[in-house]
Amino acid sequence: MSTSRQRAAEVVVVDYGLGNLRSAVRGLERAGADVEITADSEAIHAADGVVLPGVGAFSEGMENAEPLREDLLEVADSDTPLFGICLGMQMLLSESEEADHAGQGDARGLDLIPGRNVRFRGETVPHMGWNDLNVVRDHPLMDGVDGEYAYFVHSYYAEPEDPDAVVATTDYGAEFASVVADDSGTVFGTQFHPEKSGEAGLAVLRNFVGLCAE
Repeated sequence: MSTSRQRAAEVVVVDYGLGNLRSAVRGLERAGADVEITADSEAIHAADGVVLPGVGAFSEGMENAEPLREDLLEVADSDTPLFGICLGMQMLLSESEEADHAGQGDARGLDLIPGRNVRFRGETVPHMGWNDLNVVRDHPLMDGVDGEYAYFVHSYYAEPEDPDAVVATTDYGAEFASVVADDSGTVFGTQFHPEKSGEAGLAVLRNFVGLCAE
């Protein structure tokens, strides 16, 4: 009796010039995906899932990603999962205090999850290292990950307008949103780096790849 191997989900990691893309690719490959790093519009639209990574400043991220804005918005309008990681998660929101703080003027986010990124106040920044995840509502990305620890490096965090957009929280002086998702559930992001978060992070990536394979 022969068995056929299930087709691996084809995931695109968007290359807009920021972030350690290779570590994200390695994590996704460990999670079972076929992965391509690209900024090609056709490849983005053909993928089973799209990852928007990022490390750095919000303004620079949005400036670099501007040529791909419409492609990303179209992915969000489809059933294709769109997963923002760290800066990529912050870019899913409408705006960020970071542009004002750095004297970089206005920077318009993707506005897929209405809200604003704000700077930690009264705490050492960046928030760097391991911290725990408190899942506050069901979302398939976080299946089996409640109470686990993940790796963070950030000075700003998301404040969605709709409290229901918050999937998980983490405490750093005060509670902040560490995982967010839109109403459709197919646009979501993690403030932590799943590719650097050991077995818990691998579980998150496997959950994502499973969503892409549906």
